[in-house]
Amino acid sequence: MSLVTLKEILKKTIIEKYAVGAFNIVNHTMVEGILSAVEDKGVPVILNVAEAHLGIMDLDNFIPYLLDRIRRSSVPIVLNFDHGTNYKTIIEAIDRGFSSVMFDGSTLPFEENVFQTKKIVRMAHSVEVSVEAELGHVGGLEECSNYGQKRDNVFTEPEEAIAFVRQTGIDALAVSIGTVHGVYRGVPCLNYELLKKIRQMVDIPLVLHGGSGLSVDDYQKLVAVGINKINFFTGMSLAAVESVSVELKENVNAGFPEINLVAQKRIKEIVLEHLKIFGTKPI
Repeated sequence: MSLVTLKEILKKTIIEKYAVGAFNIVNHTMVEGILSAVEDKGVPVILNVAEAHLGIMDLDNFIPYLLDRIRRSSVPIVLNFDHGTNYKTIIEAIDRGFSSVMFDGSTLPFEENVFQTKKIVRMAHSVEVSVEAELGHVGGLEECSNYGQKRDNVFTEPEEAIAFVRQTGIDALAVSIGTVHGVYRGVPCLNYELLKKIRQMVDIPLVLHGGSGLSVDDYQKLVAVGINKINFFTGMSLAAVESVSVELKENVNAGFPEINLVAQKRIKEIVLEHLKIFGTKPI
């Protein structure tokens, strides 16, 4: 099936009520662990490369490997540029072969977010690349008790979501309903009623950022109410690091091949667990 767009991979998710996992990658180990899992299950996946991680990646070598690996895969795969904030960087991602880009204008005033997003949609759609954008702001590391009180526009407003989707023509909308990036300091405060309202009013796939740290019950409720794409990175990374740490304690002479296989195996296990929870189906 190889490389597909975000629009294509999410087209059945609303009606059939399941979510596709979007797993961030920074190296070959993560790619192979993730793809081994989805290929075993025969389900689609989204591989995220975040703008914030570009400084630790050798894109000139990594992207050609990645595109070749995707072409040889037996499942549909989206290569998504995650949390792009710079127009030039997003253009470069498209030029490199990404099939989807996410523009994050969530900290901008509404009208400016619309303006910048429309510009990216116009350009991306002209070369058949999908666009995800964010309305409301998914922060990081806030505690449940104070999340949503620091800014007036932290959470996604349903009425604004309708206008934003209509005016921009995006293919997927990332919403803010109480999740945060990174590790939670407390218990997540998820606003299911807000999500339900947005789902009833918006007819395109909805995206959840800040997927790490949620319970199985949280995930299942979110998917049932209307989430169609779930971003997951921190939990997977921490699990892989822990597995490597255990291996090194048990085998002080372990070299890179052994460590790489341990990390890859753990990543595969984590992805398999989440594919089941998300209810991901073949397309």
